[in-house]
Amino acid sequence: MTTWLHEERLNAVRAIIRDRRARRILDLGCGDGDLLLPLALDPGIERIVGVDTDPAALSRLQRRLEEAASENRPEIRLVHGSMTEGGAALAGFDCAILLETIEHIDPGRLSVLERNIFVAMRPATVIITTPNAEYNPLLGVPPHRFRHPGHRFEWDRAKFLKWAEGVAERQRYSMVCRDIAGHHPTLGGPSQMAVFDALPQEAAAG
Repeated sequence: MTTWLHEERLNAVRAIIRDRRARRILDLGCGDGDLLLPLALDPGIERIVGVDTDPAALSRLQRRLEEAASENRPEIRLVHGSMTEGGAALAGFDCAILLETIEHIDPGRLSVLERNIFVAMRPATVIITTPNAEYNPLLGVPPHRFRHPGHRFEWDRAKFLKWAEGVAERQRYSMVCRDIAGHHPTLGGPSQMAVFDALPQEAAAG
């Protein structure tokens, strides 16, 4: 279940990065580097910062980076920290990615996450992926269970869309939502993605 879907998510995110021609990347919740490592080999990327709360994951990622050393590698920095804190120090990036991470955050702290990313960091583009709870039965997930024991919530498409629309309106971003890894006629895709693009100040003011 997880391998093919994980690859589909990675491919969907990389496609948005290429489309936006993003060169300075924030990987928020970078883990072992499944997204960060391929980006490090992309000649179009100039700088990557990976942030994670798990020091063991960051150590594994550092080893993977050393094993995949390249002369033309972009500037890379790994930060032990939370994506709900210290956003001002991570301002000025083209794209921030939250790949299957918001569902690990207590719902009561989503407003803190929103302010930290969309106000303090304010990247030009924000990409957020999260499970689509409607699809869980097709993945064999029992009722009233989450896909992962670390998940604090899993949203259906309507709830994710409502949250993403609210963030976009409050923080002056445009936003589109889409399914990842196919589209069931009634249940949607197994994962869902919101792509936020910062509006020009004059457009936001208008």
